[in-house]
Amino acid sequence: MLTVVGRDGSPLSDAAREAVENAALVMGESGLLEGLPLAPGARTVATEDLPGALQGVDVSDQDVVLVVNGDPGHFGTLRTLLEQGHAPETVPAAPLVARAFAQAGLPWEDALVVSARDGHLRQAVNACRAHPKVAVLTGPGAGPAELARALFPVTPRSFVVCENLDGPRERVVYVRPAEATTRPWNHPEVVLVLDNRHALGKHGWLSGPAPAPAGWALPGDAFGEGPGLRPDVRAFVLAKLGPRVGDMVWDVESGDGSIAIECARFGAAVVAVDRDYATCERIRESVRLHGVKVAMASGDVRPTADHLPRPDAVFVGPGFTGRAGIEAVRACAGLAPARLVAIASGDEARGTLAVLAEHGFTGDAVRLQASPLDSPEPPGEPVIVVWGERDARVPGRRPARTGRPIATIPALPGESEEPGIGA
Repeated sequence: MLTVVGRDGSPLSDAAREAVENAALVMGESGLLEGLPLAPGARTVATEDLPGALQGVDVSDQDVVLVVNGDPGHFGTLRTLLEQGHAPETVPAAPLVARAFAQAGLPWEDALVVSARDGHLRQAVNACRAHPKVAVLTGPGAGPAELARALFPVTPRSFVVCENLDGPRERVVYVRPAEATTRPWNHPEVVLVLDNRHALGKHGWLSGPAPAPAGWALPGDAFGEGPGLRPDVRAFVLAKLGPRVGDMVWDVESGDGSIAIECARFGAAVVAVDRDYATCERIRESVRLHGVKVAMASGDVRPTADHLPRPDAVFVGPGFTGRAGIEAVRACAGLAPARLVAIASGDEARGTLAVLAEHGFTGDAVRLQASPLDSPEPPGEPVIVVWGERDARVPGRRPARTGRPIATIPALPGESEEPGIGA
């Protein structure tokens, strides 16, 4: 029989003690094996790779116990064991994250919990940029120093670094990111990344961060004065950008920062880039009014793209026109985001599609034109939206053809002769 036992520094439960006392083989990290009530003759194996150490061990004719830190079902070894065909009994202890927030004296039902292990450091950093209370499970090459280097100095945060929680070498350290980059760390397990202004959070009914907004595309007047995208166009752009937690999105020259704000409402980390100082100030004010987190970069994205956080999705707005717009798309596409969306005129659209194809994107474009159904006014000027995706795969559908001709959304049924969508 295979049993996974969690330890958290407190005395073993009756079920955990019974499993260990009856085990012929007990495996776990060396620190977790100390002080266990082992049976006479029981073998122990100290290892940090429990699934690997279990290979070749017959659990059908002997009792085997794996000892882990905290809850094996929360970013733990239980998933891997089930994937390998095991069906272990599980005796969990308090999760690392719960113990870390207890040390910090904070409630954590509203916290975002992420893992920076196994190559997910960049997504974890983006989550910390966008959210005020994040618990980061760390690992080799993805610890406090790496988190701090990515966040400092643009994102003001405080760190609570937890090492060897409830163990003999427990250390809980409160530091600023600048200090975290230089201090020596001894196998940190959890880092709480906090915006002290909002660390307490709000009382709610849902575990984790606040849910995404109920609808897309706020009204045009929600972003103040200045040029910007119509709500119908903005909704289409958001659908193609697909902002989500862990993503970094660039809003380049949207005119009013509306794309940046909408993406931030969905939990993505966002940088808004604009060459006009007055526009940057308007965007900052709008960001404050909406209560979201958006970093502002003043300047031209073409020479500065390499100095910004690497994007997962990019929007290039109508602030760039003509050849400059195509060159802005080229600069952004060269960083290989997963998704890129741009506003362009007819001639620019074809050039933009060509640039996207050069950089390995599957491109497409559409001409959008809309007006209220009963409006006596003619529809506004059409807007061409160009987008590209890298490695796009939709189950049950073939990927779109590269460089497909620009399409027009058709009119409503029975409305082809009247002003309306696609008129």
